[in-house]
Amino acid sequence: MPVPQGEPQRVQPCDPAFQHGVVVGFDGSLSSERALAYAVGMARRSGCGLVIVHVANRLPATVWAGCEPPVFVDVPDHRTEVLGLELSCADYLSDVPWILVERGGDICHELEEVGREYAADAIVVGSTHGLVGKIFGSVSGRLARRANRPVVVIP
Repeated sequence: MPVPQGEPQRVQPCDPAFQHGVVVGFDGSLSSERALAYAVGMARRSGCGLVIVHVANRLPATVWAGCEPPVFVDVPDHRTEVLGLELSCADYLSDVPWILVERGGDICHELEEVGREYAADAIVVGSTHGLVGKIFGSVSGRLARRANRPVVVIP
């Protein structure tokens, strides 16, 4: 049933086990694996849940069409399924309750949005290295500047 205009849409409440937990950005890279290991330790010590976030790829449409202004196109990303299978077999996650959330869009925005939805106590990310981080600014740096909760950057 559509929501009448003027009324805010109600967001489904998140599982209470993950409220005030730790959000971690994870894409399977070495940097994100280190961030995940740190976040697991934080969640274990705090006795809270772990919200693992994978942000699916988005590419500028100008790459595809050569036109302006740049718009973003969602690229099918089956990597989340693969990551979910790998994480479900990981022994180090057996001590903490965890969920894997897939999002599409800007990594910084999506991590902060998930942090807001789950009222996270902290967001953990790995540091960004390489040319892309130097050109567009690192995810960790942008997130640390704009987040409304503590951000832990793992080198």
